[in-house]
Amino acid sequence: MQTNFSIDQLKDKDNKSSEKILRKCVHCGMCNATCPTFNILGDELDGPRGRIYLIKEMIEKKKTPTKKVVSHIDKCLSCYACMTTCPSGVNYMHLIDHGRNYIERKYKRPFSERIFRDFLSKTLPKPNIFKFLILLSKFGKIFTFLMPKSFKSMLNLAPKKIYRKTLKFQNIYKAEKKKPTARVALLIGCVQRVVSPQINESTIRILTRHGVEVITMPEVECCGSLNHHLGKEDIAKETFKKNINLWYDEYLKNGLDAIISNTSGCGTTLKDYGFIFREDKELKKKAKKISELTKDVSEFLDENLKLNFKKEKTKKNYNIAYHSACSMQHGQKIHKQPINLLKKTGNKILDIPDGHICCGSAGTYNILHTDIAKELLKQKVNNIKKVEPDLISTGNIGCIMQIANGINIPIVHTVELIDWYTGGPKPKSLNKI
Repeated sequence: MQTNFSIDQLKDKDNKSSEKILRKCVHCGMCNATCPTFNILGDELDGPRGRIYLIKEMIEKKKTPTKKVVSHIDKCLSCYACMTTCPSGVNYMHLIDHGRNYIERKYKRPFSERIFRDFLSKTLPKPNIFKFLILLSKFGKIFTFLMPKSFKSMLNLAPKKIYRKTLKFQNIYKAEKKKPTARVALLIGCVQRVVSPQINESTIRILTRHGVEVITMPEVECCGSLNHHLGKEDIAKETFKKNINLWYDEYLKNGLDAIISNTSGCGTTLKDYGFIFREDKELKKKAKKISELTKDVSEFLDENLKLNFKKEKTKKNYNIAYHSACSMQHGQKIHKQPINLLKKTGNKILDIPDGHICCGSAGTYNILHTDIAKELLKQKVNNIKKVEPDLISTGNIGCIMQIANGINIPIVHTVELIDWYTGGPKPKSLNKI
């Protein structure tokens, strides 16, 4: 794609990066073939190729974004299926991030929209506030008829049940072996920490059981993804900086072999810290190191540990449908590791038809764009039902919450299953099967 950025414009690091990305695009349109929103809406501007043109026009000509342009860019799920499909290696992820940041700076959203997006920004990444909101939601559902559509969507997504913690929270979890084989930091997260603490508990159990010392840092509440994808880059960067400094200090003082993420959306962002701070003199080196250390839990378990799988007579064989989250397969390019682990359980692992298509969760997307998210959920559920699984496994809390709202088949995090088959407890959500 031909570009016409001025020399002054290219002095800006984001313009410079986007210009390189735009030049790689050859207008082939293969990206549209795997784009969920294009396939649902059928509008060129609701596909990657169309959005690329819109972003180019905005930033190159310094245009004030219009309502129409913002609408098309907002509808992007950030599933990054287009990046997997693209034969030219166009980094759409960094381009759409630039577009969103530009919109946030240059476009004044309607008052109600600003208020709601600010509300999401200030509440979801804060575990204590989020937990209070969930408890409040049970009462609030009585008054849903009085609420705007966006608030209704959020209430409908609130989990019906919050699992109780079974593992005493502490900063250091010692390895069960006398001589630890590794030392890792676990991102305990924000939303997941509240709605599904058992995922972190499973992660800690399986790691410590196989000789890994696990540290947690309560100060690290959120990876920053939520604000990053809302275009609130200033807020997101404060979170990024805090996390980078905390982990890097720990890395220098006591050593870290990895930073473990068990939420694939968070892991995608952590692995991008190095790019985000690529020209920051103070943080460049630190951010690059944190990105290099970051591993999805399935990556670390499959590549770094020899797991002791146990097959007990009491455990029946299950047909397990593996749902690969977009942030896992397209964002982090992780494919074989979770499946390798699941196969070692002795169960049958099923491929979901059109598994590359998003379930519609996408962070806050199912709150902000309910109708599209519902259609994607419907498609995903229908495809899951085709393979007739006993249970569903995935590596992202957003997908778990989204899919659970559309199907009665139990869905668990992959690490919960691996924990169970290596000596941990059976996931409570599977007790009825």
